[in-house]
Amino acid sequence: MSGDRDRTSSGREAIPWGADSEYGRLHDVLLGPPANFRWLPTSAISKATLAEGRSFSGADAIAQHAEMVAAYESAGVRCHFLEPDPALPYQVFARDSSVATPDGAIVTQLHQQWRRGEYAPVIRFYREAGIPIFKMITAAALEGGDVIIVEPGRMLIGNGEERTEAPAARQLAGWMEELGWEVRIEMIPSQFVHIDVLVSILGPKLAAVCVDVAGAGLVRWLRDAGFEILEVPVAEAFALGVNAISLGDDRALSSEYSKSLNEQLRARGIEVYDPDLSMFTLGGGGAHCLGQALRRERVG
Repeated sequence: MSGDRDRTSSGREAIPWGADSEYGRLHDVLLGPPANFRWLPTSAISKATLAEGRSFSGADAIAQHAEMVAAYESAGVRCHFLEPDPALPYQVFARDSSVATPDGAIVTQLHQQWRRGEYAPVIRFYREAGIPIFKMITAAALEGGDVIIVEPGRMLIGNGEERTEAPAARQLAGWMEELGWEVRIEMIPSQFVHIDVLVSILGPKLAAVCVDVAGAGLVRWLRDAGFEILEVPVAEAFALGVNAISLGDDRALSSEYSKSLNEQLRARGIEVYDPDLSMFTLGGGGAHCLGQALRRERVG
């Protein structure tokens, strides 16, 4: 823990929780309970799954989630869990109800009615765990899957309007800019739900991107910052093929289906954990969506 009490990019003493990147060694992660999960028409991805007549299995979802938890634990990551609420079938996607920053958690405001109540268990979790809440989104809807800490001092916020809305994106950007951060707000096609369906940061200067959808301006912004881009095709991105989470130290948690990304990561010497997460990817979220970093080693 001593290495965590350095200074944030704003010059203040760092708290022993939070993150200043997407790739510092992950020590603690927040997960949602899978028991109440079921497919709902929450996005173009889950709507396509339902339209195809696919069969959901709650037992398979629970087993796959347990496999993911085992992968985290084998990588030395402590898993923390939100209190299950049967009224919140999509709280399993713990990425969305909060955001980790170097100054504490930001509690978000989710857009759809079946997710709106997720603020309650996440606030209870942070308070009971003694993790400081830095801010709470109040201006409009903003979901954690639309927030990426690209590297210390640089944040990317997705804005597709069906989930994250412009006033809330600007509210978050304003808070971070007050701390001296550069923030880019990126419009995304709403059918891709969140920015983390199109972009993931998987190591220092290493990003997976669906370049055909993400847009030339965003790709140029990343490349100008020195990032190597691992390109993932549109069909795989729509099936959550970009949606992986770095564990730090050249390790990443992905999913079995993310063939193109996993192959590229392994070719660069990155160890990949790739459990079957199909019950969740068909419902609209992958490995990155399923977990919110609680504590990463500072890299800035």
